[in-house]
Amino acid sequence: MNRIYGITLAILLSVTAIHAQSQEKTVTITTNVGTMKARLYDDVPNHVRTFVNRARQGEFNGTLFTRVIKEFMIQGGAPDSRNAPAGARCGFGDSSAEILPELNDKYFHKKGALAAPRQNDDVNPQKKSDMSQFFIVQGKVYRNGELDTLEMIANQDIRKKALNEYYRPVSVDLKMLKQSNKREYNKRVAAINAKIDSVILATPGHLIFTEEQRKAYTTIGGCHHLDGIYTIFGELTEGFDVLDIIANQPKDQYDRPKKDIRIISVTVE
Repeated sequence: MNRIYGITLAILLSVTAIHAQSQEKTVTITTNVGTMKARLYDDVPNHVRTFVNRARQGEFNGTLFTRVIKEFMIQGGAPDSRNAPAGARCGFGDSSAEILPELNDKYFHKKGALAAPRQNDDVNPQKKSDMSQFFIVQGKVYRNGELDTLEMIANQDIRKKALNEYYRPVSVDLKMLKQSNKREYNKRVAAINAKIDSVILATPGHLIFTEEQRKAYTTIGGCHHLDGIYTIFGELTEGFDVLDIIANQPKDQYDRPKKDIRIISVTVE
């Protein structure tokens, strides 16, 4: 009886998981150079709801990708780009379309991340997202050594303070111990390093790449420096070649493509 119950429970959990996945919406972005598809996350509700509403109202249809930067991102959807003359600067923000951020540590700016742009902190201290537009990350591929260096640079001040607290007061004793009892020395050094690592992890502004981030950034690439700053609400599932085509377009001094890259339609299923 217990075996039957266990099997039934497993089936129910499986069905529940499939149903939960099916709640995620799919967006299709059709442009004059190809089509991209993305899935929208179900745990960034306000951004997804706002994006879906604007898409279904046709707010993005006929607009342009107004800012494209190779190895960085492509940005489009701005209302003022719909009938913008060739060469005109466009893609300005719309404060009436701003919403509060929904930052989620489990999402990061890997290639294909779909996110909301925003104004800088000096005029937008709440980090509100401008939902009149969106951007998609292209980014660059990093080497593991580059990520190690980025961590070291970001954490060096924190590590220095922790070393002063935990290592320097016992440094003389450790040198003596290293000569007399190597095993005990290694044990104490490991304990000190563990304390230093704990301080780094507990300090705001630290940088430690997760295994998932390292895998993504060293294979498909991304823009790590955007993490924790912009709200990501989806990711590309198809059309990475189209993303590359758009990001690599010749552009003017305002990063607008010299040849209009038009969003024909944005539909959501």
